[in-house]
Amino acid sequence: MKVVILAGGKGTRISEESRLRPKPMVEIGGKPILWHIMRQYAAYGFCEFIICCGYKGHMIKEYFVNYYRNNSQIEISLKNQQAQVLVKNSEPWKVTLVDTGLETLTAGRILKVRDYIGDEPFFLTYGDGVSNVNIHELLKFHKEQKKTVTISTTQPEGRFGALQLDGSGTQILGFKEKARADQAWVNIGFMALEPSVYPYLGDGNEMLEALPFERLARDGQMAAYKHTGFWSPMDNIHDREYLEKLWNSGSAPWRVG
Repeated sequence: MKVVILAGGKGTRISEESRLRPKPMVEIGGKPILWHIMRQYAAYGFCEFIICCGYKGHMIKEYFVNYYRNNSQIEISLKNQQAQVLVKNSEPWKVTLVDTGLETLTAGRILKVRDYIGDEPFFLTYGDGVSNVNIHELLKFHKEQKKTVTISTTQPEGRFGALQLDGSGTQILGFKEKARADQAWVNIGFMALEPSVYPYLGDGNEMLEALPFERLARDGQMAAYKHTGFWSPMDNIHDREYLEKLWNSGSAPWRVG
């Protein structure tokens, strides 16, 4: 199965980084978060990727065009103007990079890469979040449910203290850290989709997560794969610093290989 990655958004909530490069190219441990996501799928044997580019998409293209050269040991003879690769260090990936527009919404981005996907099931995820979702278990669950779309869901770790207020709402009666079990289940990407999803996308002028998902849910065509392990988005600079700290500690839950 091919893996489609939505990588075209502007990332306005992490503007400290995204004004210089597209959000999926923001680095964790010296590698773009996009690379981390792709490594996760590749660890399960899924190495064919379709990347939906948009904002500053040329930077994503340049990264992969130069990937082999930049990740190999090279000897260069300036006198003879020759270069020789001494040690190859590259990934066994096939990467298709598609310009899907600067302002295109997520449903439209999928339609723009439909010809590259073909008439077959595919994975879909966002280019700005990492997880240790078991891709094989996700796919097995998707096949068992026989739905058009399966999304991975989780209860995020509570980041904010929860206040207990009195009846008037003006006096604090208690304060506690919000437990993960108290959180709502949220969509974390890492989806599996059947080609029967395309009619739900309409003309593409919708966010996938809005009317298309609502129609799918109404028709009983959506399944939720519950993930109780690690997941973190990279919505802002604090998220990036958190992920960087995990990676540098050597205990990043999403690290593979």
